[in-house]
Amino acid sequence: MIRLSTAEPGFEGKFQALLDQARDTTAKVDAAVAALIAEVRAGGDNALLDITARFDRWTPGSAAALRVTEAEIEAARAACAPGLLDALDLAATRIERFHQAQLPRDVELADPLGLTLGLRWGPLDAVGIYVPGGKAAYPSSVLMNAIPARVAGVPRIAMCVPTPDGALNPLVLAAAHRAGVSEIFRLGGAQAVAAMAWGTASIAPVDRVVGPGNAYVAEAKRQVFGRVGIDSIAGPSEVVVLADASQNPALIAIDLLAQAEHDESAQAILITTSGQMANAVEHAVEEALKTLPRAAIAGESWCRHGAIIVVRDWEEGAALTDRLAPEHLEVMVAEPQALFARIRHAGAAFLGGHCPEALGDYVAGPNHVLPTGRTARFASGLSVFDFLKRTTWIAAERRGLEAIGPAAVALAGAEGLDAHARSVSMRLGQG
Repeated sequence: MIRLSTAEPGFEGKFQALLDQARDTTAKVDAAVAALIAEVRAGGDNALLDITARFDRWTPGSAAALRVTEAEIEAARAACAPGLLDALDLAATRIERFHQAQLPRDVELADPLGLTLGLRWGPLDAVGIYVPGGKAAYPSSVLMNAIPARVAGVPRIAMCVPTPDGALNPLVLAAAHRAGVSEIFRLGGAQAVAAMAWGTASIAPVDRVVGPGNAYVAEAKRQVFGRVGIDSIAGPSEVVVLADASQNPALIAIDLLAQAEHDESAQAILITTSGQMANAVEHAVEEALKTLPRAAIAGESWCRHGAIIVVRDWEEGAALTDRLAPEHLEVMVAEPQALFARIRHAGAAFLGGHCPEALGDYVAGPNHVLPTGRTARFASGLSVFDFLKRTTWIAAERRGLEAIGPAAVALAGAEGLDAHARSVSMRLGQG
């Protein structure tokens, strides 16, 4: 973990080094991923069976065995504790409500010159969602990826989840059932992305692939982009916490570690106006690491990528936050709304000392699939818009053609596109 202060000489260079820090890269796996995609494209289902046996340590008897049956889903739901199913339903209900509020309206604009202009929204035909299943199981990711697609009206939602040693997580299957997933496959890694993008005899291709994964999954999404759409190429998780002297250092510490425990490449940063708070949080992190089950992961993340930055005022703090453009932003100050209003770039924000980022991960309602690696400067979190397309349309009366057609003829002629010009001028009776 590094300590920085804007009041110290050389701060800018040290902060820039923090921004430039390489936490993860897909470059080292691009050749391996390309080989896996090529194998799936050439071998189809047989390739999926071979790759699954190699990497997931179990051998499906046939391609049909890759698909999870309705009976298995029902058995999984029955195996879940009722309290967990209730929590899942609460989360799903809240996620549905928030995403339903995002649904856009079609546009129809009557033009006084005699044209009608429109914009029509419509869902994608099929979506594939990838759910991680390596270091942990993530039923929350199922809800966050599948529910917006269903709310958008996507009729087919296919899900791939890795099953190391052939084991399925019951709550992941229960989440898929609650979210309205159409079909579930025991597939992980780049091979799953390839199967969803290109299709095989038993897995129909989709139009967009969404969901986080490891470096192989991220690189596979990059390589299939263009064949299908993708949500983003997700990197390691990150959080920036803005905290003043009024906050509880133990709560700040556990919020930082909540991101650090994702994986060793995650990043947690505290920005504070109080040197005393900085010291207290540093000590509280050390204490919390003594009792966390994932302390080895969280500790390595904190030591390699963590930072505490002391600023002179919140004008500096807001400016640094915009440069970091974090995936998650916690604003733990006396007047969080006022400070948040000064910040432009963050994937999602959590305001006040009673709103830990973990609420957003599970039950608050907004999506937890968010832009990482400073891409919040130009990207947004997953929403219903990722599963909708826009189609514009124009209807023209004769008087509308007469009103604006000559300008189109002139512009087409200036560009040297004679057929364009004639397609208008002939309608105007100009030859």
